Amino acid sequence: MTSRKSAASLDDVRELARVAARAAADKKGEDTVILEVGSVLAITDAFVITSASNERLVRTIAEEIEEKVKAVGGPGPIRVEGLGDARWVLLDYGDFVVHVFLDAVRRYYDLERLWADAPVVGWSPEAGTDSAERKSAARR
Repeated sequence: MTSRKSAASLDDVRELARVAARAAADKKGEDTVILEVGSVLAITDAFVITSASNERLVRTIAEEIEEKVKAVGGPGPIRVEGLGDARWVLLDYGDFVVHVFLDAVRRYYDLERLWADAPVVGWSPEAGTDSAERKSAARR
């Protein structure tokens, strides 16, 4: 993976990563997480990681993410890998990288464990809802 980071601000990168996470959630992406890896990985600022139960859904999620990021004025991916077998699709946007896994492949590679020291970026399936609001609503 040879991503090229742009001069985008970290806030811009976080927001585009949140758009990608929401797009994954819209198409039934499971256990979606955003990891801020820029402090330990020089080639990108964030990973968006999600998974699905079958190859068709992996492909659908990847396509939805690409569409939604472009719809908000974000770039297209620099590179897309893995669409052929749709077990692990990687969308490389330079500033952030999206990993869409088949469930079993995600468990095998366990990127969250590998990058366990990276901070998790909060996001909500609905734009404009922050994590504090979600936590408060969940306790009610």
